[in-house]
Amino acid sequence: LVQLEGVVVRGVVSQGCQPIGEPLTITKVQNDLVYAVGGRPAYDVLVEAVEGLPEAEKAEARGNIMAGLAASEYVEDFRRGDFLVRNIIGGDPQSGALRLGAVPRVGQTLQFQIRERDAADEDMRQRCAAAADRWGAPAAALLFACAGRGQGLFGVPNHDAGLMADAFGPVPLAGFFCSGEFGPVAGRNFLHGYTASAALIYAEV
Repeated sequence: LVQLEGVVVRGVVSQGCQPIGEPLTITKVQNDLVYAVGGRPAYDVLVEAVEGLPEAEKAEARGNIMAGLAASEYVEDFRRGDFLVRNIIGGDPQSGALRLGAVPRVGQTLQFQIRERDAADEDMRQRCAAAADRWGAPAAALLFACAGRGQGLFGVPNHDAGLMADAFGPVPLAGFFCSGEFGPVAGRNFLHGYTASAALIYAEV
């Protein structure tokens, strides 16, 4: 337990995914099994989304497709960052079901996501730049990055820390790689995977 007094902590979470296919409404679900989206078998919709990718991206998509669940339905035009990204644990072409690492609900919007290096880089840049424009440079920051990021994903060390330095300047920064990161999406905190989650510390005014 850490208690900070006299400061304001603001969160930045980069889930590092690019939406593919179309956002569709979940129409049949049981616990963590999504049977239908948009009135069609969820498995078939996933296959269609992958098949619609350019040939060069299909190889990258293998093993890197996730499910994005809308964090809020009060959005007219869904974009990257509007979704809580969760693993697709398995699928059954017979029943058309997909098992997710979440418990979605009927009526929730789902859009499949591809996790890849360029999307992760762009997302982190945009989130840090938006935070800098909105709040300015913090007094200090903490960065918690998934062990699935780092040099293994980007090919260079210190990628996410470097992007934070580009956005905020030479602020004191500490953190570590982990497997499971906490951070806000649409104003609510969640436990994530594959993210870079930063806590920006500002002096309370």
